[in-house]
Amino acid sequence: MRQTWRWFGPNDTVSISDLLQVGVEDVVSALHHVPTGDVWTAVEIAKRQAAIGAEGSGLSWLVVESLPVSENIKRRTGNFQQDIHNYKASLTNLATAGIEVVCYNFMPVLDWTRTELRRRMVHGGTAMAFDLVDFAAFDLFILEREAAYSDFDLALIDDAKERFAQMDAYRKASLLDNLLKGLPGATESWTLADLRKQLAAYHGIDASRLYQNMLAFLDEVVPHAEALGIRLCCHPDDPPFPLLGLPRVMSTFEDYARLVADIDSPANGITFCTGSLGVLPEFDPARFVEELGSRIHFVHLRNTARDGGERSGKFSFHEAAHLEGDTNMAATVRALMMEQERRREMGRADWQIPMRPDHGQDLLSDLDVDGMPGYPLIGRMRGLAELRGLMEAFVS
Repeated sequence: MRQTWRWFGPNDTVSISDLLQVGVEDVVSALHHVPTGDVWTAVEIAKRQAAIGAEGSGLSWLVVESLPVSENIKRRTGNFQQDIHNYKASLTNLATAGIEVVCYNFMPVLDWTRTELRRRMVHGGTAMAFDLVDFAAFDLFILEREAAYSDFDLALIDDAKERFAQMDAYRKASLLDNLLKGLPGATESWTLADLRKQLAAYHGIDASRLYQNMLAFLDEVVPHAEALGIRLCCHPDDPPFPLLGLPRVMSTFEDYARLVADIDSPANGITFCTGSLGVLPEFDPARFVEELGSRIHFVHLRNTARDGGERSGKFSFHEAAHLEGDTNMAATVRALMMEQERRREMGRADWQIPMRPDHGQDLLSDLDVDGMPGYPLIGRMRGLAELRGLMEAFVS
């Protein structure tokens, strides 16, 4: 697999020169400063490519993560048709710049959701975590969403009430801030009122309608992407269960099997994120790759560990070391390497699948850096080294 690394741009605490020492082969990036719904211009794309290739690094911008889908598109309200037009224009500009893989997601309002950004681990490092009791306390007693009482069982509500009673003002503010960090660079100014307004805009939109809206979007965008030679790939919901009364439509193997069957095009593909999908106990990564591997265009190799059992259809979990969580990473990498061999034998130009080590723990000097949560240098470098070992073991 092609070894890539997510880079958030010139303000990232990890530099391009750092990536050369890590041994990264290519870069995954996005134009986070461009407002969602606006066109990614050729000029801005070229600037990012120049920054990645600065000082003869030899690195290129291989994968876009992510070209965000606007809330108007997800709801099919407001100027959604203009947003789709702009999305297609951005794809055209990316294709002209030579970029062929574009990751996106269809999660309403928030991207990944965590209650803790730096939970202390027994080894002294830190990791991101999702604590269901903390989340329920936020939903019930900080956000004060009335419908939340129907989303949690009585025992969980009681636990959340007790937890909330123990929180001081700082902890409450930190919890809110953590939960709004899901979309890097886009939520710093959000308030509870903003969140309530966004949630209200999804009133009456259930999972069935959201999925139909997703198909309507892809019906317009996928033919354009295919003509350009771009491979779109949808990232799974993170966590893979409904939150805040919002629907989720990309959480399971069955969700992806339906998606690629409903729009059967090589331009309609999958971002295979083992950490997001792996929160659910029924996730079988080898089966996923064996049955849907031909449509996997991008891979996030990361691991999560469930903290306790299921409660109200949900789970607490934390970001584990890459080889130490609930997902069998050796079986996953083996299946992906076999999928690459099948592609190579078929003569597919895209036989080599881009992968990146995702969501590392903060280790060693990471602890002294105020970096992007989940994206430390040393923690991800450890993960990449371990994943390289697995890949080498399965080279045919």
